[in-house]
Amino acid sequence: MPRIRPTLTICHVTQLAVRELPLFPLPDVVLFPQEVLPLHIFEPRYRMMLRTVLETDRRFGVVRWDPQAGRMAEVGCCAEILQCQTQADDRSNIVTLGQQRFRVLEVVREAPFKVGLVSWIEDENPSDHTGLSELSTQVERALRDVVELTGKLMGKPTSLPTDLPDLPRELSFWIGSHLGGPVADQQQTLLEITDTEERLRQEFELLDETRRQLAARTVLQDTFRDLKDSGAGEER
Repeated sequence: MPRIRPTLTICHVTQLAVRELPLFPLPDVVLFPQEVLPLHIFEPRYRMMLRTVLETDRRFGVVRWDPQAGRMAEVGCCAEILQCQTQADDRSNIVTLGQQRFRVLEVVREAPFKVGLVSWIEDENPSDHTGLSELSTQVERALRDVVELTGKLMGKPTSLPTDLPDLPRELSFWIGSHLGGPVADQQQTLLEITDTEERLRQEFELLDETRRQLAARTVLQDTFRDLKDSGAGEER
């Protein structure tokens, strides 16, 4: 999938709140808004970061670190600490929830932990609400088909959560967060898009291709099962 880098003009930057935010680069981890991310904090620098954010607004930035390219992404997601359990050795287990996305304008400090000057980014207002709603319905249908076909291939029923988001933007974030496999590049692309319709369109392409592949595998599985049953019947 081609990497899409939404541009942010100078006038947009001036209109958005800018602040310093502690940054936590994580290898191939992409956090989306309203998604839960549990973390184990053990490195001394991040223990220090944790103490700092707990004393302020309990927020820090999760940014994907690309191990192959050896660099940090330009866009990340603010994480709010919901729970924190600190052990006797000063290691901590925390549960965080993704909040706003941000763009790193500048890294203003490297030690003892990274701090970035960031600006918040949001999706643009949709121009066609009806078309966006219809696309969202198509994406959800494709998602349900993928889950159903996966369950059939695995031989056990699977279903989507009952609290699956029904708003287009929130649904697009949920799908981006739950892509399976080594998909950090695709997730980062989806996170950076500031057009809900474009994000859903790319997700539909991914889901539709997966649906086609799963359907073909299901047909093969059923065919082999019928052949096996037929052979067993002839032996009797």
